[in-house]
Amino acid sequence: MMPAMSTYSAVILLLHLSLQLLLVVRVLLRPYRDPAARIAWIVVVLAMPVIGILAYLLLGEVSIGKRRMARLARIQQQLPALPALPAGGSGQALPDHQAALFRVGQSISGFAACQGNQAQLLADSNHTIASMVADIDAAQQHVHLLFYIWLPDHNGSRMAQAVIRAAQRGVTCRVLVDDVGSRDLLHSPLWRQMQAAGVKLAAALPVGNPLLRPFSGRIDLRNHRKIVVIDHYTGYCGSQNCADPEFRIKPRFAPWVDAVIRIGGPVVQQTQRLFATDWMLATGENLIPLLASTPPPAEGSTRGGILAQAIGTGPTARHSAMPELFVVLMYSARHTLTITTPYYVPDEALQSALCAAAQRGVATTLQLPARNDSLVVSAASRSYYAELLAAGVVIAEYHGGLLHSKLLTVDEEVCLIGSANLDRRSFELNYENNLLCHDRELTAALRQRQQQYLQHCSLVGADSVAAWPLWRRLWNNAVAMLGPLL
Repeated sequence: MMPAMSTYSAVILLLHLSLQLLLVVRVLLRPYRDPAARIAWIVVVLAMPVIGILAYLLLGEVSIGKRRMARLARIQQQLPALPALPAGGSGQALPDHQAALFRVGQSISGFAACQGNQAQLLADSNHTIASMVADIDAAQQHVHLLFYIWLPDHNGSRMAQAVIRAAQRGVTCRVLVDDVGSRDLLHSPLWRQMQAAGVKLAAALPVGNPLLRPFSGRIDLRNHRKIVVIDHYTGYCGSQNCADPEFRIKPRFAPWVDAVIRIGGPVVQQTQRLFATDWMLATGENLIPLLASTPPPAEGSTRGGILAQAIGTGPTARHSAMPELFVVLMYSARHTLTITTPYYVPDEALQSALCAAAQRGVATTLQLPARNDSLVVSAASRSYYAELLAAGVVIAEYHGGLLHSKLLTVDEEVCLIGSANLDRRSFELNYENNLLCHDRELTAALRQRQQQYLQHCSLVGADSVAAWPLWRRLWNNAVAMLGPLL
């Protein structure tokens, strides 16, 4: 009996060591891993044999699954060209260093910058919902909505009722929400009411059976986009989910402070394609005829206005697309650079670019919430403070709630607004959508909003960071070390 047991144990040990070796080889061969990430995963797999192997199987690969990837590739190949712009409506002379920004954006999503757009920065979360409801009530052809989080609260119900009214008068309404972020809505009577009214509904990246889900793609890849498109040429872009600012699922951090712009013009059609791709991937419904039949912009409507470009990123986009865009924006700054984000967990290139901006004399400000809804992100963010402050970056912590806006303004002319944070989750794991714009008036409006935030901020001093107790610095740096494992 004993020899048999010994043989059995030896076989189990051999299989286990073989699996460890295979995972180490996989880590070494996996593309796009920086050396720190490779070393971290190898240490985890070897030092914690069972937990390490499970962790890598669950979190080590960034994939939505082979079948989804194949379906996405077919969808992208079928997308028709955007409606042609009238002659004279697509060009605007830009300095070389700014024109290069839009070339980077085009290399990510394939969308060229286009003129003739209008944008209005909305006052606050409740005004944003009111504006969306008014546009949905005026819709004549279609309403397309995509939110990471849609709650069945007051504002969520207002939006749902507006969509129901639109569907009942014959407008085609499609609502796509993330399966994890909007789970409360998916199990609420409000979801069933929209379905009964004829609204087309779908959940993005469904989890299904959590035990089986890892075999068909990483479970924590999420659709974090916030997209509203109404009748082809009216849309919204920003940080706000479909919810009350009191955000009842995390009320102790409320209010959520967001920034959203209402946009009109040809750039909305670029956002429409992001929605259509996500919708077709989630449902299989063919929206190619709708995209192909989009009426072109009216003659003369594309001259002047805001130069804008939609940029969609995610785990199926070019690797490091979002951080690459942030980095080139930082290096393009000549005078001022102000960044507002709730989550700052940068890679090395982004941290270096932000420090370099301040070191070459650019007035550089980083605005973050004083109290973050994620203890892990809060600790990791603060591990970078000492280096940023030494370089001359002004760090402002917001005290009026959870600062959830995602804004970047450069030199009074260029701005970026959307759903992406400056953290590794937005860089590699989430589907995000942003608008890159060149316009003095819009950039001034966003800068003024950032100045309003600053009035509710306290500035972080180098002395206060240096005075942090040893345990706090150890905690911050230890948490930051986990970043490469994502």
